[in-house]
Amino acid sequence: MSVAILTDSNSGIVEEEAQKIGVSVVPMPCIIDGVTYFEGVNLTHEKFFEMLKADADVSTSMPSIASLTQIWDDLLKKYDEIVYIPMSSGLSSSCENAKTFAKEYNGKVQVVDNKRISVTQKQSVYDAIDLVKKGYNAEKTKEILEANGPESSIYIMVDTLKYLKKGGRVTAAGAAIGTLLHIKPVLQIQGDKLDAFQKVMSIKQAKAVMINAAKRDIANRFGGDSDDIVVSIAYTYDLETAKEFKKEVQAVFPKKDIYIDPLSLSVSCHIGPGALAIAISKRPI
Repeated sequence: MSVAILTDSNSGIVEEEAQKIGVSVVPMPCIIDGVTYFEGVNLTHEKFFEMLKADADVSTSMPSIASLTQIWDDLLKKYDEIVYIPMSSGLSSSCENAKTFAKEYNGKVQVVDNKRISVTQKQSVYDAIDLVKKGYNAEKTKEILEANGPESSIYIMVDTLKYLKKGGRVTAAGAAIGTLLHIKPVLQIQGDKLDAFQKVMSIKQAKAVMINAAKRDIANRFGGDSDDIVVSIAYTYDLETAKEFKKEVQAVFPKKDIYIDPLSLSVSCHIGPGALAIAISKRPI
């Protein structure tokens, strides 16, 4: 049976890359000063951060069910089944909504809820491509991806507390004190949510914390380094700083092919520009 792979733009996969690797992408809505934009369609990361830094009112939304089911209907004209990999259900209700409406498709649409977002979600898309090439159908591919979902981590250094304060994730007083003391919080995404991990006093310390956390996860959670472990760098707005961070990470993991990707806008709107992240994913067997 032919299987289509579909994800949303929270994965960081835009249309050009999607066409290259043979998948489809649902663009995620982003509302800026009351105007709805679509990531990767009429909203670039550059334009997004330009407006975010200008203190525009920014929020993210989910695709309408009508637009999503239209994409499913179009794909099912060409394929027998669909594997849909949206962002984590813990960070958006779009996954749960998709699962509800997929029930009307009699098993032809399998919605993967593997608790991933951004660069680890992107890795799930590449894993799905490999699984389908190996002959797995949509249902089995979903089962494998969901079982493998917890085998991932993201650690993020936030350059400013401003956007965490705006989103209610830190109090105004806490943000003021943190700014005064030049605190650089390191956050983590382990499945369902964005959480605090550690507070440090400099970018250098934050980088060391993230790299050491990645090393511990690989050694303790993932059973040691192997070809199945994927290490990625992610960032918001500042690509040059991300490239410098990649050199430091590459020195620690010299045998890895380390890629750099922008963090999705759904994460970026909460943490602002200047963030750096390291992500670790273990490929399914």
